[in-house]
Amino acid sequence: MARRIVRTIIQLILLSVTFVTVLFFLDIRYSLLPTQIHNLLPEHHAGQVITDITYESCPRISLLSCAAKEGWVRIEKDLFLGKAWLTRGYIQFKRTKEEELNGEKFIVDIRVKRSEPAASEGGGDARWESRPGGIWIKRSPKVIDDAVTGVDVLFGPDAAEVRPGWVLREGSLTVGESPRITVRKGAPPAGPKKPVLKFRSDHKFKIIQISDLHLSTGVGACRDPEPVETADGCEADPRTLEFVGRILDEEKPDFAVLSGDQVNGDTAPDAQTAILKFAELFVKRKIPYASILGNHDDEGNLGREDIMKLTASLPYSVSEVGPPIGERVLDRKGREGNEGGVGNYHVEVLASKGGHSALTIYFVDTHAYSPDENNYRGYDWIKPSQIDWFKTLVSTLKDKHNHNPYNYIHLDMAFIHIPLPEYRLAGRPIVGGYNNAPREPPTAPSFNSGFKDELVAAGVSVVSAGHDHANEYCLLDEGKESLWMCYAGGSGFGGYGGWNKYQRRVRLFEINAPLGRITTWKRVERGPEKDKKIDEQILVEGGGAAQPK
Repeated sequence: MARRIVRTIIQLILLSVTFVTVLFFLDIRYSLLPTQIHNLLPEHHAGQVITDITYESCPRISLLSCAAKEGWVRIEKDLFLGKAWLTRGYIQFKRTKEEELNGEKFIVDIRVKRSEPAASEGGGDARWESRPGGIWIKRSPKVIDDAVTGVDVLFGPDAAEVRPGWVLREGSLTVGESPRITVRKGAPPAGPKKPVLKFRSDHKFKIIQISDLHLSTGVGACRDPEPVETADGCEADPRTLEFVGRILDEEKPDFAVLSGDQVNGDTAPDAQTAILKFAELFVKRKIPYASILGNHDDEGNLGREDIMKLTASLPYSVSEVGPPIGERVLDRKGREGNEGGVGNYHVEVLASKGGHSALTIYFVDTHAYSPDENNYRGYDWIKPSQIDWFKTLVSTLKDKHNHNPYNYIHLDMAFIHIPLPEYRLAGRPIVGGYNNAPREPPTAPSFNSGFKDELVAAGVSVVSAGHDHANEYCLLDEGKESLWMCYAGGSGFGGYGGWNKYQRRVRLFEINAPLGRITTWKRVERGPEKDKKIDEQILVEGGGAAQPK
């Protein structure tokens, strides 16, 4: 009986491998798979060059005329971002394996201009050829190492490109919502190596928490800018990124945490454009960063898993998709995912010398909106399956840390987007906020799944959230082993402000290993306190929560 079961399993494995192999090679020749899958297969990039590119428009009410031309690949981004009443438009390109060119010309360079580029621009001595939408290409029959092997579309004058090997071309196409062409030349480079986080030689480590950037596709419009006289002509994303960039340059953090709602779903029909914009802040400064998701990130064209996969693939990112947790469920757009969400993971910060962990940082997906509005209105909560995952992880790490000697006290922190129900505790010490009180009522979930108790049991001394833009205080939990619960405060002008003239801000933490200390403060965008540390306080001393002075 056992032999029969083993034989059946082996036969099923061989059958599956055969099926996948046949499908793979058939797809290479006939493009059988959906475009989203077809474009991700490595064989469709490695060793292939792009031979032509064009713009195709079609009536919005038509389903058939928008299909990709035979032998062409369509980039699945409507250049009008769904805003045109009657028209949709797409970039399509044709690609071929190098060994199958048979004298066919392939693209060596692409430009986007209203008129023909100078002959000296671009590679080679071929003439520029015009394509619809203001696209100009140079083609050559002679294979060269930096032939164009990838094309993509981003949007807006503030678009950025940080993916290895990709270059964003200047200028927007003459159609659509300021679409721009980005190209990759040569063989696709290997994925970026994950940075290793370490304390500095002075045994300190500085973290900046940036929350609620609310970036758009394009520059976006400011909401509730402060002071109010700056509202006229205020472009949300450039002002947000300039503010955060200034603080990064002044504070020089060792690590950045983006705690949700990086993407403003309603105004970001192309989430990729928004993601690459915030990533550029850290890539060009060589600052490692990690992210979790908020309730707005996936309201555009990308689901939560796609967003985390993209973010995790970028240079200097230590973000992770995390393990599948809980049963499979559907989100509000009918997209399938796991009940426990995406982006549940941890990172270790190593001591300045040696390979032992000095600080563990946990990242937990707090999801979006309540799945049970009849009984628990408002926002979602951390699921029991996540709590089980967290407890198992903590146990595993403690065993690992105990076998890895460290001279100082090992510290633990956590970051979430939606605050825990305990953020509503009354009569507890508060530092910061508006007169040391909340500016707005905490919008924690109605249902309490008990995650705060697990944080305390795990030895986490500080947890920090986003979500409530105008709340930016730290609250000391009650109990024998206290937990500081902080807010970052909203940093983006694409999200709401208001609430007693709230200034956009970010939160910083500095960990001092020899003292077992965690200190925090905030920085604001402008005003009389622009160059000051605001509400500086010691949260943890000697490894335990410190009482406010």
